[in-house]
Amino acid sequence: MSPITLAVLDMAGTTVADDGLVLRAFAAAAEAGGLPAEGPEADAARQYVLDTMGQSKIVVFRAIFGDEDRAQAANAAFETTYDSLIDQGLAEPIPGAEKAITTLREAGIKVALTTGFSRSTQDKLLVALGWKTLADLTLSPAEAGRGRPYPDLILTALLKLSIDDVHQIAVLGDTSNDVLSGIRSGASIVAGTLTGAHDEQQLRDAGATHIVPSVTEFAE
Repeated sequence: MSPITLAVLDMAGTTVADDGLVLRAFAAAAEAGGLPAEGPEADAARQYVLDTMGQSKIVVFRAIFGDEDRAQAANAAFETTYDSLIDQGLAEPIPGAEKAITTLREAGIKVALTTGFSRSTQDKLLVALGWKTLADLTLSPAEAGRGRPYPDLILTALLKLSIDDVHQIAVLGDTSNDVLSGIRSGASIVAGTLTGAHDEQQLRDAGATHIVPSVTEFAE
């Protein structure tokens, strides 16, 4: 295997604890998009959000509502609510995440932090955590073209950080969409972590090459 020179790490659920924040923000998004609070339609939408964790949020809302105006209203409500939760101090790092990222960089491995959130929400998270300069690069779908499960975020990191070969990439995420994007990118290591949305079986079914308890073991 080629030596690893780039680690691409997801944020919410992988390096940042979620603790239900995404689903709390989705409740506001569902209301803004006109979904009923209860019933089969609400249950199906909630399950879809769980199944598509890791994907670009606007893409998820387009699929749920099937209408651009409703999707945009839902997305705006989601971002406003999630940003408010960050402002309340509810965003916390996964234990050991900062040390793990620092360890990787000290070993000569470049680190990119990626997300399915908007750039503004990602920036708010980075500021709240004190992580503005922690990684070599941070990317949202807006800078990459498409979000997960497409490989664009990973391949954009490769280009921006001047990595020579996709086989020099290691990917870590907590969802099947993170894993699928890593597989599609050609990365040598596509690891699933058990600190987020999807369980070990879901991660293995998506094609994970490794399963780790957390980002700490991934760095090791």
